[in-house]
Amino acid sequence: MHIPVLKKEVLEFLNPKPNENFIDCTINGGGHAVAILEKTSPKGKILGIELDKEIYEKLKLKMADRLILVNDSYANLKEIVKENNFGPINGILFDLGMSSWHLEESGRGFTFLKDEPLDMRYDITQSVKGKTQNLTAEKILNNYSQEDIEKILREYGEERFSRKVAKKIIEDRPIKTTLELVKAIKQARVYSFSRIFQALRIAVNQEFDSLEKGLNQAEEVLAPNGRLAVISFHSLEDRIVKNFFKNSNLKILTKKPIIPSKQEIKENLRSRSSKLRAGIKQ
Repeated sequence: MHIPVLKKEVLEFLNPKPNENFIDCTINGGGHAVAILEKTSPKGKILGIELDKEIYEKLKLKMADRLILVNDSYANLKEIVKENNFGPINGILFDLGMSSWHLEESGRGFTFLKDEPLDMRYDITQSVKGKTQNLTAEKILNNYSQEDIEKILREYGEERFSRKVAKKIIEDRPIKTTLELVKAIKQARVYSFSRIFQALRIAVNQEFDSLEKGLNQAEEVLAPNGRLAVISFHSLEDRIVKNFFKNSNLKILTKKPIIPSKQEIKENLRSRSSKLRAGIKQ
């Protein structure tokens, strides 16, 4: 089950009040959204965005009152708001954490702990705005040059031994499953599997480009005094978020990122690397 991270702190910084409207750009299991809906009754609404069609369909089965659900990318936030005539927008949340469902049930190769095809796409149905998402981790590993693979591992995974790993990947082609990739990494005498899998996932889904687009549009669509909260899970994401707040016109509410309590980490180990930053539109 996906447990919402930093839920108490998200509510504190978004400060939802009765009848206010919010956007959850990464609604996933709906944990944060339900908590916000409780605070915004009786008439407050949430616009929930979910890129993955399979998660979207599951959410549709348990739709809450006052929840508008959209299968799309938050990179298209401004257009989504316009299409749904949604507003005024009192707060927006981005929870950039990966869904437990993707790791445990999707079968798309997000984890190095299972033998799965190297897909790593969030949008496998190619249904969002009619745009085709054909790039997979397998295509990167088997078709990109050694230099391009090395660059992905270095820039998106901060992998010190990116050259060694990229060289071994080229030698071991074709690589079609997660365990074949793990074998190649081990043969390069490198054991930072999480960083390498992260790098490929980011490249496949163009996550940083989407994040920058989403954050800039969020500032634009927020109502005056509207609040923005962003939860990131690794240093590269947090750097993008930090720079966005620094260069935005928002008043920063978190001088330092908010991190989970020891108790939360104990109850939900996946929260341990999370950081929350927030701001308010003047």
